[in-house]
Amino acid sequence: QVQLVESGGGLVQPGGSLRLSCAASGIIFSIYAMGWYRQAPGKQRELVAAITSDGSTSYAGSVKGRFTISRDNAKNTVYLQMNSLKPEDTAVYYCNGRYFNGMEYWGKGTLVTVSS
Repeated sequence: QVQLVESGGGLVQPGGSLRLSCAASGIIFSIYAMGWYRQAPGKQRELVAAITSDGSTSYAGSVKGRFTISRDNAKNTVYLQMNSLKPEDTAVYYCNGRYFNGMEYWGKGTLVTVSS
């Protein structure tokens, strides 16, 4: 059974930092591209950051320079370090794992709230 379990969300003040983690099980983690998506209330889910199986990264323009995605294949975990958080970063953040043939899996999400 494939599971992606996110953790690390919470309430943070503007300008603060959080690190999200996504632990994967039931897949050969190292061969999957991994991504973080988010969905704010009333908005569509959007891609925030992605990392390929060989470690190449990409970011949405709105988070570039503030967020960093990384992976630890030994721990089957992908991370999202979020710095200089803004109220508009408030959303449910979802972990995604995608294989080259299109097979993909989703976590259940973790809520990030940026507010003073």
